[in-house]
Amino acid sequence: MQRHLHYLVLFLFPVSLWGQSLQTGTNSDTPATQTLQQVLVKSYEQNRRISDVGAAIGLVGQAQLNRFSNTNILPAVNTIAGVRMEERSPGSYRLNIRGSSLRSQFGVRDVKVYFNEIPLTDPGGNTYLNGLGFYNFQTLEIIKGPAGSLYGAAIGGAMLIRTMPQHFQPGAGVDYLAGSYGLQGITGSVNFGDINHQNNFTYTHQAADGYRVQTNMRRDVASFESIVKASDKQILHAYMYYSDLYYQTPGALNIKEYTANPRQARPPVGPVPGAVQNHAAIYQKTFTVGLSNEYHFSPDWLNTTSVYGAYTDFRNPTIRTYEVRKEPHFGGRTVFQFKHAYSWADLQVNAGAEGQKGFFNTRDFKNNNGAQDSLQTDDDINNWQYMVFGQVDLRVHHGWIVTAGASFNKSSVQFSRVSSPPAVMQSRTFENKIAPRLSVLKKLGAGISVYGSVAKGFSPPTVSELLKSSGKLGPDLQPEDGVDYELGLKGNFLHDRLFVDLNVFFFNLTNTIVQRIDSFNVSYYINAGSTRQNGFEAFVSYQLIDRPHSFISNSKAWLNYTFDDFHYDNFKQVNTNYSGNKLPGVAPQVIVAGLDIQSRFGPYVNITYTYSDRIALNDANSAYAESYNTWGARIGTAMAFGRKMKFDIYAGVDNLFDTKYSLGNDINAAVGRYFNAAPGVNYFAGVSLKGLFH
Repeated sequence: MQRHLHYLVLFLFPVSLWGQSLQTGTNSDTPATQTLQQVLVKSYEQNRRISDVGAAIGLVGQAQLNRFSNTNILPAVNTIAGVRMEERSPGSYRLNIRGSSLRSQFGVRDVKVYFNEIPLTDPGGNTYLNGLGFYNFQTLEIIKGPAGSLYGAAIGGAMLIRTMPQHFQPGAGVDYLAGSYGLQGITGSVNFGDINHQNNFTYTHQAADGYRVQTNMRRDVASFESIVKASDKQILHAYMYYSDLYYQTPGALNIKEYTANPRQARPPVGPVPGAVQNHAAIYQKTFTVGLSNEYHFSPDWLNTTSVYGAYTDFRNPTIRTYEVRKEPHFGGRTVFQFKHAYSWADLQVNAGAEGQKGFFNTRDFKNNNGAQDSLQTDDDINNWQYMVFGQVDLRVHHGWIVTAGASFNKSSVQFSRVSSPPAVMQSRTFENKIAPRLSVLKKLGAGISVYGSVAKGFSPPTVSELLKSSGKLGPDLQPEDGVDYELGLKGNFLHDRLFVDLNVFFFNLTNTIVQRIDSFNVSYYINAGSTRQNGFEAFVSYQLIDRPHSFISNSKAWLNYTFDDFHYDNFKQVNTNYSGNKLPGVAPQVIVAGLDIQSRFGPYVNITYTYSDRIALNDANSAYAESYNTWGARIGTAMAFGRKMKFDIYAGVDNLFDTKYSLGNDINAAVGRYFNAAPGVNYFAGVSLKGLFH
């Protein structure tokens, strides 16, 4: 594979010169060459340039997504300061915003994720982000810090996913990629209709053998989306997707096993089987359908109402058990918006509600070499949550923007263990949690602003965190509560060549939920007193070259820097005092930097460097994952053949110098099983062909 990739790299530049005679123009008007300052963001329903929003927001667009291997969103998300996405094995994601992975062995916690206008996070607290394929993402907005004033239980932040391109063009495309460790992927998409009837169908198949033993992965995703302008006042948006995901889970290693052979799966120990013997894996099928209606009552009044239904079939043979979950749920969200320009200020008011209801069933069987054996537990779980919210946004003359909002939230879980008759209904309700937010922004000039904000957030325990094998809901597990203070500066300098986005935050969290992992790899959770999480985040981008008619038409250097000073403030467990210790799972410093070079004739180069500080792995701070440096690159050529055909061929490498490091560490794991080895040096290559219908 490596030899073929070397030949492909040599092929890229001659073919780009051949394509020069067929080009009709450059890509200078694409989002890749837009300054971040020019992009509108939807966060907090404000639909403004990023420098006009008084919040810490990370934006991932097509320019960021397409500078890596086009396999998943992980490397692009990791270019955002304060955000860390991990993959313990192919398909097993964990998302961390400002330390929110404390309570997450895998998946997403403390972060509310929205897919277009509907919540992707279900009423049980699970977010099946890994069910989406790479080509289901057009843009991602990541709100850092408590976002509960509009997005509910989101103490770590929120992620807003958009799936349709900003500029619709009827056409079709096919993408193919291949890489190390058996990576293969193919995607086909069709856009049809016109500007008033936009339709898209996409199908993606991806498979990989994985770097470690027991890391095979396969993902198939089919999606359909339609936007119809029914009248001058009404727009309908319908979408559905079906995802079939399978990935094996190798299990974490202790330091001795990790040192001897980081590619091995968790081995058997005495009577406890290993990951291979028990065929540890995830089988996850999800179907979601949603409908959104945007209606303009008048130039000042707008309503957007969305409803959805979803079903997840989840099967997980583990070291100890074989878990089977059926999770049907539905919900909706409505937002009324009033906007009016007065002589003294521009006023915008948003108010609405969101609700979700789930009817879950979870059964645990004994795992007999990857097959269901005797039934151990059978649980019916009904859960629901709702919130009402409101926000006032006042844009006063002389450059002041004041935003004040709050939400009222309530959630409930009802649980019955039907496998142990007589079944007794148990319930937990979390209510009266008001999440306010106040932000004040001052514009200092064209495209430059400073802001300050204070926000309170909360996050109740998820269903999986509440359940215990004893058949009782966790009676002592309480919601997390936190208050966040932020100061920031963002904008353009040096004739718009330099863009900076800087912020400092001071976050105090009480009733912190932390994870424990026993010797059978089973997670359980406790409240860990209080924490202090202070940090500094910086994004700096400098336009080195912006000459559309030169050979090198565009070049940009950028850097994201994260500094986190996260400690337990007051945490005692039995006779052990962890107060003052570093929070596990968080690197004190992270640097991600890049250089992007684009030729007007087609060739381009993207180079990425990442540094991660060493990470504490347990509350006692007695074990650490070592710091590491990695390099990656992608080179390719993008060409246009006439007005209807676009062609992109590329190749690249990740972890260029074959650095050994652990990604997605298991925090507070029993007997020191913390380490999940990341892939060594690996190569990829791909081709993308897109054609327009007219």
